[in-house]
Amino acid sequence: MAADIMMLPVLTAYEKEHLGERQPLPERYIGLSDEEMDRRIAGAKSKLGRRLVILGHHYQRDEVIKFADYTGDSYKLAGQVSKHPDAEFIVFCGVHFMAESADVLSGPTQQVILPDLAAGCSMADMADPDQLELCWSDLTQMLKGSGSAALDASDVVPVTYINSSAAIKAFVGEHGGVVCTSSNAAATLKWAWARGERILFMPDQHLGRNTAYKLGVPLDRMVVWDPTEIWGGLDPEAVRNARMLLWKGHCSVHARFTVRQIEMLRAQHPGIRVIVHPEVPWDVVQAADDSGSTEYIIKTVKESPAGSTWAVGTEIHLVNRLAREVAPDRTVVSLDQFGCLCSTMFRVSPNHLLWVLEGLVDGEVHNRIVVPDAQKHWTKVALDRMLSIS
Repeated sequence: MAADIMMLPVLTAYEKEHLGERQPLPERYIGLSDEEMDRRIAGAKSKLGRRLVILGHHYQRDEVIKFADYTGDSYKLAGQVSKHPDAEFIVFCGVHFMAESADVLSGPTQQVILPDLAAGCSMADMADPDQLELCWSDLTQMLKGSGSAALDASDVVPVTYINSSAAIKAFVGEHGGVVCTSSNAAATLKWAWARGERILFMPDQHLGRNTAYKLGVPLDRMVVWDPTEIWGGLDPEAVRNARMLLWKGHCSVHARFTVRQIEMLRAQHPGIRVIVHPEVPWDVVQAADDSGSTEYIIKTVKESPAGSTWAVGTEIHLVNRLAREVAPDRTVVSLDQFGCLCSTMFRVSPNHLLWVLEGLVDGEVHNRIVVPDAQKHWTKVALDRMLSIS
């Protein structure tokens, strides 16, 4: 744990020195002390009052998330958007796809703002709309033959993790599919199999594989679709036999966790329990004691018996925050001794938050996220289906 805590101040100090290399900020917002930023953010937030709602994902840094009105995972935060119809501004301290989803779910008079436009998601970028269109065309040929009827949900139900662009979500919604999060992934797969024979799951192959395996689907009924290969690198028989077609994508943070890390911690701390996020590879989930969404991880650790020791396999800001909240009754360490930082979540700095909030006070909207009207309808269909599944 000491290594995790020591690294974050070093990273934060480095980030402050190089802040000007990111999305450009006015000079007056660079080099501010933490105390001044805290005071001015709180002041701007107070002036805006009920006109503003700030949403903060669990992976945000402490200096930012402490100003959030609501914290949670993607599923929990998506559910908060419709509960504040009177708020003019929704500032989403997260990454781009989350702000897109908030824009789709928000009211016509609301504006969604992302403090730093450079806060993207490498996993979301692994599913390109053109690649998905080609995949659907290829699957049509493989399952229906050339020149025959179009593919429909009875053949393949498309399911996309919320970590995807609005364009991907719109495609999924239009083709009878749904968005899921790690919180409702199992219920979503059941929903999809009730409607079709197989699922195209994207963009995170690990979440799809781990969730389906937990529901009893054997590994030999799951295949990986590589969008860079002809026909996904598969033959028609493999596709027909599959219950799960897993898009070849992953989370660069969670892919760093390994079975070896678990073995080392068990040797160092006899009796330690290991809980991981289902975006980790399959063998890591099998070696762990439990797995689940960020909300599930937090709940499980907090409700564990006093004296429990946990190794947690997810983003380091959540792990460190959880460790402080449950101490001294419980001990929490990161599964990776060096900590796994989501560098894109880290891009949302208090400087950027201050800039967008003071802009709103002055009547200027910076970094508004707007999903094109052509995508909004079907994206909302897919997201509404997600919110209806529990």
